[in-house]
Amino acid sequence: MKTIKPILLGMFLCLAGLNLYAQFQPAKGEKLNVIFDSDMGPDYDDVGAIAMLHAYADSGYVNILATIACTRYEEVASIFSVFNTYFKRPDIPVGVPKGDAFYGKDRQHWSDTLVAKYPHRIKSNNEVPDAVQLYRKILAAQPDHSVTLITVGFFTNLDNLLKTGADSYSPLSGKELVKKKVRLLVSMAGKFPEGKEFNIIKRPAEGYRVFAAWDIPVLFTGWEIGAKIKTGLTLVNNPAIQNSPVKDAYRIAMPMSPVDHEGRMGWDQTAVLIAIKGYKPFYDLVRGNIKVNPDGSDSWINNKRGNQAYLVDKMPPEKVATYIENVIMHQPR
Repeated sequence: MKTIKPILLGMFLCLAGLNLYAQFQPAKGEKLNVIFDSDMGPDYDDVGAIAMLHAYADSGYVNILATIACTRYEEVASIFSVFNTYFKRPDIPVGVPKGDAFYGKDRQHWSDTLVAKYPHRIKSNNEVPDAVQLYRKILAAQPDHSVTLITVGFFTNLDNLLKTGADSYSPLSGKELVKKKVRLLVSMAGKFPEGKEFNIIKRPAEGYRVFAAWDIPVLFTGWEIGAKIKTGLTLVNNPAIQNSPVKDAYRIAMPMSPVDHEGRMGWDQTAVLIAIKGYKPFYDLVRGNIKVNPDGSDSWINNKRGNQAYLVDKMPPEKVATYIENVIMHQPR
């Protein structure tokens, strides 16, 4: 018995460790219910991210519950409609923040071009519900602990959601609704183990409030991860892909940036990748909790049992970029 007990204890601790990391990894064979929250506009890596999401939906990995903007420029609902229509899912609900939010229009005018060129049902932000209203409606209708949130922008919507009270969709507060319905938040935000990153520093109070109140697992893909992943060049140079809003966005925007001659940095794509396919074998994790400071900078508190984690490189970034590029070149079925 003296030798068996330590063995059993070791096995127990090993299994406990595996279970602790399982919260950040989708179950094998599980079809995920996803809400995609994006600042579709200031950058165009969001285009690659939504293309990946639809590609995974075509492959049976994902049920896209809603595509929600955290920016409020005039064409943002129409842009979501362009991509959802192109990928033959025109009825996916779209939401836009109707109160204070980052404006966020792209400077390269790819969004104007796509709205003018491609079919879409939603012609105005006025045609879609408020982002938080849509969040509450969608979440209330889902099974408990079944929703994966992917955020690749600001925390405006989540901040407002956590502040909500009971309504016609649910008797629960926003915080209670999130805790009951969401299994994991995957977020492209932050710079780790410390630094400053766009999605937090532009709206720092929202990030601070969200992570002060958030008590479900969060998996971060930080600035330092996506900065090493360059995508879009193979897509743009592929003659077989024609009449694609995904290709057009990269084709228009890439030449306007001197740092994008090898492709655009793939921050937002990594969030979709790990949310749907899991962080293995691409990355390892550092567990703990984020701390958002008043100036928008973030730092990390290590904790092996923390319910948050950030990615660190495991697979060479060039291989991850090749994998992502192949996914964003997917054509609608």
